[in-house]
Amino acid sequence: MILCCGEALIDMIPTPTGAGAEGFVPHSGGAIFNTAIGLGRLGVPTGFLSGLSTDLFGQQLVSDLAASHVSADYAVRSDLPTTLAFVRLSGGQASYTFYDENTAGRMLEPEQLPHLSPDVTALYFGGISLISEPCAEFYAALALRDGAQRVIMLDPNIRPGFIRDEARYRARLDRMMVGADILKVSDEDLDWILPGSGTTEDKAMSITEKGVRIVIVTRGSAGASAHFTDGRAVSVPAQKAVVVDTVGAGDTFNSGVLAHLSRAGFLSKARIKDIGPADMEDALALGARVAAVTVARAGANPPWAQELNL
Repeated sequence: MILCCGEALIDMIPTPTGAGAEGFVPHSGGAIFNTAIGLGRLGVPTGFLSGLSTDLFGQQLVSDLAASHVSADYAVRSDLPTTLAFVRLSGGQASYTFYDENTAGRMLEPEQLPHLSPDVTALYFGGISLISEPCAEFYAALALRDGAQRVIMLDPNIRPGFIRDEARYRARLDRMMVGADILKVSDEDLDWILPGSGTTEDKAMSITEKGVRIVIVTRGSAGASAHFTDGRAVSVPAQKAVVVDTVGAGDTFNSGVLAHLSRAGFLSKARIKDIGPADMEDALALGARVAAVTVARAGANPPWAQELNL
């Protein structure tokens, strides 16, 4: 099982009302939630670990996880409210305003770490859950505790405007990268992590020196590449699509990458070292296919395996 660890929230998506004014429709979302949904729909055994509310939005999140065959058994339930993210779309690009104070997802503490069963072979982390405290320390503690036994993929999905204490966030990210097997970043993320001059390839190699085995870099419409510790690299183009919006594009790209690696049997500590360039090229290609379907739909709505003939 792949256990996706991080935020679940409600995206309030702007939608015209019958009267002509713009309203907001609640859609289940969150970077890690979206990846979990994508994996479940691709037929990969998937679980979800987060703080989930018992309120009506929390019930919506749990129901949507179940509908996509994702287990919420590891979720920490409470009566705190659900995080809300109001979305503004401009030219298909999404920006967000978060309401996240004292929420079920944010108020996780390291003392609440669950015991994981042996069938959990890989952990996936990222998103705003690595910024907001105290939950950021909950996820960092889990990654550090289990990194020696389970494959770790990390996608920080950095939102500079959301970071209150940059030094503390950078230190946490560095600790988690040391134990990560796969790091996925956008080109903008990479430039934030390593500011200054230098090519994408040089910066990716600098990160592998921290201990990361594979660094995946996405460049939007320019495609994606994967960089190995020994200097090898592969790239794939983006899939053509008529873009409705980009909500969840990177998250569902990750689900495609993880789904291929899972199907190929690489997501265990015994096998992760055997991933080669051809394997990563296939994984990136599936990620691109999944993302292309998602951006052609409103909101984060990943495809099912049968839509991709898998």
